[in-house]
Amino acid sequence: MRKSMINPAEEIISSFDDKYLDLEQLAQVEFTSESIDHPIESALLPNADSNSGWKAESAGEQTIRIVFDDPCTVEHIVILIEEHDRSRSQEFVILWLMDSETVYREIVRQQFHFSPPDTTNQIEHYEVVLTQLKALELRIIPDICGGEACATLKQLRLA
Repeated sequence: MRKSMINPAEEIISSFDDKYLDLEQLAQVEFTSESIDHPIESALLPNADSNSGWKAESAGEQTIRIVFDDPCTVEHIVILIEEHDRSRSQEFVILWLMDSETVYREIVRQQFHFSPPDTTNQIEHYEVVLTQLKALELRIIPDICGGEACATLKQLRLA
């Protein structure tokens, strides 16, 4: 019998490869912290070193904000987060800002428990209809129990 194991995370991310927004050309990114070895572009750009992803320089809550030059429409948000080193419970919130508005609206609030070596990947695919999107914000609390974990983000893709 021929068999092979598949990685569902890779399938979800690669299924929209040709539709992902080119964030490098369409937006600027604002963030609260980044490690020199794991810069934010590693998680946001398809051609970057996606094996490393982004990592915060310091522990605690972090924010990543994508601000578009011109309002656009987003229908898919794909997030991949990996944790191979420690058990922790994380929470993230995704918010959006519509053009000509001043208040962010919450899209989703998600908690996930990492328990290496068995549970190391969190992959989320949200189907949304965000028209006139001016900014998308991701807030990560890496350890809701107050530990000293640093936030990480392997990939964030928008289509």
